[in-house]
Amino acid sequence: MFPWRAPAVPLSELHRIRQWHVEHAQDHPLELQLWDTVMTCWFMGWVGWLPTFALDVWWAAPLCLMGMLAPALYIAWRGHAHALNQLRCDWIKC
Repeated sequence: MFPWRAPAVPLSELHRIRQWHVEHAQDHPLELQLWDTVMTCWFMGWVGWLPTFALDVWWAAPLCLMGMLAPALYIAWRGHAHALNQLRCDWIKC
């Protein structure tokens, strides 16, 4: 479906990326806000499963799944764009 695969992202990697964004917030404020949005979607994806099961609202399950995959998809997308020299991404490990 996608030309790139979204691998599992360990919490240490999420923390390292967050630290980079915080340290460079003055230079890259939009990136910091975008990363915060991605992490909010990730958190909402994990937390959303309880109401999905408890309230029997199965239409929310795909939204929870997409939220859970948000960081991996974002990192894969940014890495792919960086590799093609379409977008510079300093927090990507070379």
